[in-house]
Amino acid sequence: MPTFLHVGSGEKRKAQTSAGFDRPEWSEIRLDIDPGVAPDVVSDMTDMSAVASASVEALFSSHNIEHLYIHQVPDALREFRRVLKPGGFAVIGCPDLQSMAALIAEDKLHEPAYQSRAGGITPHDTLYGFGTQLARGYLHMAHRCGFTRTSLIQALLAAGFGRVGVRRRAFELWAVATDGNPPDDEVQRLMRDYFPA
Repeated sequence: MPTFLHVGSGEKRKAQTSAGFDRPEWSEIRLDIDPGVAPDVVSDMTDMSAVASASVEALFSSHNIEHLYIHQVPDALREFRRVLKPGGFAVIGCPDLQSMAALIAEDKLHEPAYQSRAGGITPHDTLYGFGTQLARGYLHMAHRCGFTRTSLIQALLAAGFGRVGVRRRAFELWAVATDGNPPDDEVQRLMRDYFPA
């Protein structure tokens, strides 16, 4: 049974990842910095030494890397790659600062760009962290860096991933990064099967 590491899972389970991972054949290991969400592994994503090298077929990380300082991002992405088995892949989502910057240029810093389950998300929330969570004391949820399509690709390649495919979705970026160099059609299949709907 293949296993994926769900990095920064919060309270979510594999049913809230993507259709590709929400299948009986996938086993999930939940990893989070917050012990209060009862993850399988309590860990910071910049040092996941509790997870063995080359131990999972895939990794899923939704809206986590923007919580790091920019100098920590290479460490986290190298850790993402380290835990993958040969031929494995990582699926990584984060805000798209380029699309948010367009709204900021229109002076819409505090106007909701879209609705999430938690409420309206503004460009300010995307830049600095969701204000409602921060006000509740979840300061580890602050945003400390951000990415455009190009900068995300560059960061993943610099971390040693072989191939990267990125797709914009609304105000998000979703990337698949592979260990090794699969052909284009395989990268496209991974994007189709494992990106959230």
